[in-house]
Amino acid sequence: MLKIVRLEESDDGTFGALLIGGRVFCVTLEPPDLDNQKNISNIPPGKYACKRIESPRYGDTFEVTFVLDRFHILFHAGNVAEHTKGCILVGRKWGTLRGNRAILNSGNTFRAFMERMDGVDECQLEIIEI
Repeated sequence: MLKIVRLEESDDGTFGALLIGGRVFCVTLEPPDLDNQKNISNIPPGKYACKRIESPRYGDTFEVTFVLDRFHILFHAGNVAEHTKGCILVGRKWGTLRGNRAILNSGNTFRAFMERMDGVDECQLEIIEI
């Protein structure tokens, strides 16, 4: 149901697009690829299960599960790679924030994502690189 198409990777992060049901929904930002290290790396491309959880910090969200040697990888709001903590940020568009490459309108986009996922407790996530 969910698919992230990674479009670019640099020291600024991993930038992509999130598709829901085959249609582009928003842009994404993950940390750079640092060999799947906890809290600082994006997750390896592949297929994963996501489940709805209540995060103490981010509230109602989805966790990406069954990532080797990792846990508590969430979808949440944020603007720059340092906000990711190894998670997936969603936003309306790419841009710049305080001189850093970023995704913008993240809070509203995250709320729209959770509204779009209303009634969904579990789903599949595929992550691909092009």
